[in-house]
Amino acid sequence: MYADEKSDTPIVPKKLPNKGSDLAEAMEERGVALGNANESPASRTQSRDKYASMGLEGVRETARRNRQCRFTALLHHVTPSLLVESFYALRKQAAAGVDGVTWHDYESELYGRVHELHREIHTGIYRAQPSRRVHIPKADGKLRPLGIAALEDKIVQQAISLVLGAIYEQDFLGFSYGFRPGKGQHDALDALSEGIEGRKVNWILDADIRSFFDEIDHDWMIRFLEHRIADKRVIRLIRKWLKAGTIENGLRTASVRGTPQGSVISPMLSNIYLHYALDLWAHQWRGRYALGDVILVRYADDSVMGFQYEGDAKRFLAAMRERLAQFKLELHPDKTRLIRFGRYAMQQCRERGIRKPETFDFLGFTHCCSQPRSGLLIVRLTIKKRMRASLAAIRETLMRRRHESVQVVGRWLNRVIRGYLNYYAVPGNMRRLSGFLSEVCRAWRHSLLRRSQRHRLPWSRFSRLVRKFIPPCRVVHPLPSERFHVSTSGRSRMR
Repeated sequence: MYADEKSDTPIVPKKLPNKGSDLAEAMEERGVALGNANESPASRTQSRDKYASMGLEGVRETARRNRQCRFTALLHHVTPSLLVESFYALRKQAAAGVDGVTWHDYESELYGRVHELHREIHTGIYRAQPSRRVHIPKADGKLRPLGIAALEDKIVQQAISLVLGAIYEQDFLGFSYGFRPGKGQHDALDALSEGIEGRKVNWILDADIRSFFDEIDHDWMIRFLEHRIADKRVIRLIRKWLKAGTIENGLRTASVRGTPQGSVISPMLSNIYLHYALDLWAHQWRGRYALGDVILVRYADDSVMGFQYEGDAKRFLAAMRERLAQFKLELHPDKTRLIRFGRYAMQQCRERGIRKPETFDFLGFTHCCSQPRSGLLIVRLTIKKRMRASLAAIRETLMRRRHESVQVVGRWLNRVIRGYLNYYAVPGNMRRLSGFLSEVCRAWRHSLLRRSQRHRLPWSRFSRLVRKFIPPCRVVHPLPSERFHVSTSGRSRMR
């Protein structure tokens, strides 16, 4: 500010525009702005851009329109109302983490605590707690390590997952089915069956990544996220969860790689990791190097690829090993197989003197080639190991609860069987399911006979119990072709 020689009125110089220039900062006697000053998350008002919206719908629309857009401001979408919504999206009966707080414990003080949690997140004082390490049995007898996060960590992770989902659901490819809204395991199974039957598939590559959730590289994970996320506060939150570590038997173990399987944020992070490490590359490889038809279906770390030519399959497998190695991953040597499979596999095996084609397992079902006269080219049967494990668990529970009321045990058994049938009752699997129900009924009768030393349970009475509590064995799911074409409306989800 300077004074005029002929007047005492101060003269204020014209301020330079504060856009695209460092001189404006100099006029205000402050340093040059740091960070992403030239990147704007959205217009200031909706009137300036009809798509601008500070809600998640605006984020979703921007991500859809611009696949190269990096979002510089996302954390403000984590509001108290979103935290409440995220809390009620959690499983009520889930186990407690290291804090020992259950869902029902937290609900009583939710509205008094959520504003404090919101303040901690936005002021940067939020700290992630280590996950509680537990082990659950697998179908093959081994143990699967899980990480159970503290309840408030679950709430924040669920909120961030919703924000990330608004962006990455616009990027994920159609053949990725795991942990995505509107897609489930049966959608992946239908797409696989339709791809094998509807396209020229003669070879199947059943690929499984070894210890995928435990081997995710943190540096690559952050680099992948930064393709779309430029908000350092969101990146910092995710880094905290990756580095939080686990507690087992009172000992804390630092985390140098991997993300705890079972945490709320892990499904989203795993899909983002494989989107860049595998999906985009596989889609590009198919278009550039394949000589015949290729189909792809991925659910989490389990992938199934179908090829018309054996040469394509072998070259893809070799290239896939190299690609995954770049991102600190490797295929499981025992669970990754290349087999002859498809609509012509039965005929080709007979020509070679082979009794029948090999089978492969995917999402709980053993996939088998069938005779065309059966009406189903691909038959899906419950995996025998999983069926035996389910029967063993039911037998153990029936014997443990044998002295409880018959009505109480019957209602419990009804819920268990209905849940089992709701997943496995697909066309072509009725014979195996009938055998499963027969074994369940036999186990229940055995437990009832052991209630006392007097073995009195006439078949007439037990038959009435079966009719009352055991659901009938009938097909629950339609044919893959019917549901697949309805859900895709002509748009392929396997390509």
